[in-house]
Amino acid sequence: MPGRRRPLRRIAGVLAWLAAVPLAGLALLRILGVESSTLPVGLVALTPFAAGAAVVTALLGVASRGRAATAVTVVLALLFAWWVVPRAVGGRQEAGGHPLRVLTANLNEGRADPQAIVDLIRRLHPDVVTLEELTPWLLDDLDAGGLSALLPYRVAQTGPGPTGTGIFSARPLTERTGLFTPVGHHMPVAETTTPDGTPVEIVAVHPVAPVPETVGEWEEGVRTLPPAPSSGVTRILSGDFNSTLDHAVLRNLLATGYVDSAAETGNGLTMTWPAGHRLFPMVAIDHVLVDKRSFAVSTAIEDLPRSDHRGVFAELRIAP
Repeated sequence: MPGRRRPLRRIAGVLAWLAAVPLAGLALLRILGVESSTLPVGLVALTPFAAGAAVVTALLGVASRGRAATAVTVVLALLFAWWVVPRAVGGRQEAGGHPLRVLTANLNEGRADPQAIVDLIRRLHPDVVTLEELTPWLLDDLDAGGLSALLPYRVAQTGPGPTGTGIFSARPLTERTGLFTPVGHHMPVAETTTPDGTPVEIVAVHPVAPVPETVGEWEEGVRTLPPAPSSGVTRILSGDFNSTLDHAVLRNLLATGYVDSAAETGNGLTMTWPAGHRLFPMVAIDHVLVDKRSFAVSTAIEDLPRSDHRGVFAELRIAP
């Protein structure tokens, strides 16, 4: 019997090393923040799936009883778990703050079902909604379906294809200019208030996608988003970032003082794109970020009929 186990251990060891090499390469890409072309950007986006593979690889390493294989694969599993597990666990649990409900939805170049979007808004009762890829004709259909009655205030810049973006609110909006220079699609900024009157600033986010010809523009578009303020009005960044929490450019933005509402509430591994296709959603690129003085108490990832994205709904508590 012991003799039969040796070949199985050798096989486990070979499989462990075969899996460990690409996992180590992906970990190195993430650590170094290599995002100069589409391939590393795409690979880094798959970090949550690599974390699952790393666990299996560690089990193979342990089964091989090889010291080197065990050490390398266990370290890789722990490293990926450190990056990924907190998104499924959640973070701060605090009391207080002023409630604000935020929804973001990418409308797939105006192809999303307008009545389904209005019905979703009617069901969730958001205070603020940011809509990406908002075309003039879809905005007309949304208003015909009841959007203007539900959220009568807006700062919207519609456009063809993916360029249009809008902020819609249940309370008055004041457009802000000069906060940053958008790189990518329209990204309006507006100030509104929570239901109890606390001011809050909303930035509707939508940099270009990191396809081969626009990777540099994508990176610059995320990099130039405004950092989190340490004082004054709370700032919320809401939209389609075309970036996951593993991309260095978004991690650097978070490091200025933002938290991701989905990750903070244990929903950070619920993927948002591509939706509505044969493939299941594989990456989480739609986010509601809020500066660390405030926090999220709950989030939900919502289906958007005829869109290739899922929406993110966040119940926030805004700092006084």
